[in-house]
Amino acid sequence: MAALAWLLIPLFAVVGAAIWGSWASRNKTIGDVAELAGYARFRDAMERSHITTADSVVQEREAATTVSPVSTPSS
Repeated sequence: MAALAWLLIPLFAVVGAAIWGSWASRNKTIGDVAELAGYARFRDAMERSHITTADSVVQEREAATTVSPVSTPSS
């Protein structure tokens, strides 16, 4: 019976190694596609926020040049 126990230990190790090997070599392209799509959305959002910021700066500059100076009453 003790010899059977000693033979089962390497058998379990081989089964565990086979499971780990099949898991480690699985096809990972699905995750890569999702990551790349997320990065593309992030890049688009950053480009949109940059354009909006640049437009608002131009509008603020135009508004500052067209506003008449504030006059204060003399005491």
